Amino acid sequence: MILVTGASGNIGRCVVRQLVEAGERVRALVRDPSSAAFPPGVQACAGDLAEPAGLAQAFDGVERMFLFTPASGCGSVASAARAAGVRRAVLLSSAATQKADPRVNPIAARHDAAEKAVQAAGLAWTFLRPDSFAANALAWAAGIRAQSEVRGAYPQAQRNPIHEEDVAAVAVAALLGSGHEQAAYLLTGPAIITQAGQAEAIGQAIGRPVRFVELTRECALEEMAAHTPRPVAEKLLDYAAKSVHVPPLVTSAVEDVTGRPARSFARWAQDHAADFR
Repeated sequence: MILVTGASGNIGRCVVRQLVEAGERVRALVRDPSSAAFPPGVQACAGDLAEPAGLAQAFDGVERMFLFTPASGCGSVASAARAAGVRRAVLLSSAATQKADPRVNPIAARHDAAEKAVQAAGLAWTFLRPDSFAANALAWAAGIRAQSEVRGAYPQAQRNPIHEEDVAAVAVAALLGSGHEQAAYLLTGPAIITQAGQAEAIGQAIGRPVRFVELTRECALEEMAAHTPRPVAEKLLDYAAKSVHVPPLVTSAVEDVTGRPARSFARWAQDHAADFR
């Protein structure tokens, strides 16, 4: 039995589906199973990673798990999993752990602590460190649907966005295959694209132009702070400013692990066109 935490999220639901397609028995951890829609045969289990004392049923009979990093941390969750007999964890971490100082960067701090917690629990581990998620562009959906525009700072900020299906494919390979223990994979899409280029690709996918409306950093920060903790928003804007002149790394990790090249952002935009129409 394989447990998938964060099973209703962008990555988790893809992991669930791909494991089922591979013929595996899957238990999906969600806060409210009644509102979850999973493939036939998936065991939906109620639970909250913020309350690890209540996860005994979720861990029962589980040997491997896909672990999402909750804001509450992974320490107690990892320890409880190991005590219940879980042997192996594939952790969704972040590239921030190797790009930023966790002492001053809240994103790096959260994921660095999660990695250390999994190691300290004695679990066999694989860390997935995606850099930029293609699905982050869903934050633009309302503006594109209403006004065919994206509002933000640094239109020439460079990204290496990865499709959620590719993150999930690496997770599934690590859960089912050998040779991935004590491995950390920096995951990216196959190519660099600017934020303005992302807006253009979405426009091509939905059949109408999408313009990028450039904001000052100050205006962008105020808009982001309405739905993102301000320190996190500031660090995200720092990343964007730096990437205008220093492009992020592009890796071959998706293809190395899965044997198939990573999907392009244009492909992601086509797959999600309905979200922007």
